[in-house]
Amino acid sequence: MFHFFYRSQMDSHAKLAAEMFRDRATQFRDRMGWDVTVDTMGWETDQYDVLNPLYVVVTDKDGHHAGSMRFLPTTGRTMLAEIFPHLVGGVPIRSSAVWECTRFCLSPNASGSVAQMLLLAASEVGLAIGVRQSIGVFDRPMMRVYRRLGWSPELLGHADGIAAGLWTFSEEVHEKLCADTGIEARALRALFEEALVDLPLPVAA
Repeated sequence: MFHFFYRSQMDSHAKLAAEMFRDRATQFRDRMGWDVTVDTMGWETDQYDVLNPLYVVVTDKDGHHAGSMRFLPTTGRTMLAEIFPHLVGGVPIRSSAVWECTRFCLSPNASGSVAQMLLLAASEVGLAIGVRQSIGVFDRPMMRVYRRLGWSPELLGHADGIAAGLWTFSEEVHEKLCADTGIEARALRALFEEALVDLPLPVAA
């Protein structure tokens, strides 16, 4: 099941959001050893979670968090511009047609299909709101994983095992991801639009 909600809508998704932030702590602090902030509730959050990002969540058959990520427009503050500018030569990417995707997280109990479903959900976000591309920062070995899953980014730069990539949204990629996951494109679009019906989308120019 797919879920889409902004931080301002989090009260309506409180249990799912709590599971997401706890799984982020498990992945980024415990498993990957990143220097991240985890509060007394066990939530991993940072300075970008207060900027009303769009969260994309995949749940398992019991309704629990299986995987997630967040989106922010590059016209505002982004992780790439503020923390990893050296990966793109110090020149920030700022465009209403490009959003940043970060905190790609998988639950420890996630099935093998969750990562590809997250890529499909990301593709849906881009096509639904008219965004042309997405940027992200990731461990460089993930390039092989993205290639295997059917949607790999253009490598913008890398240093010390960390890379910046640029994904381009297209109907061709979307159709392939739908076919690979067995998700009907029209059903996913209806779910996305229903989830955000009460909150206007910042459509890219």
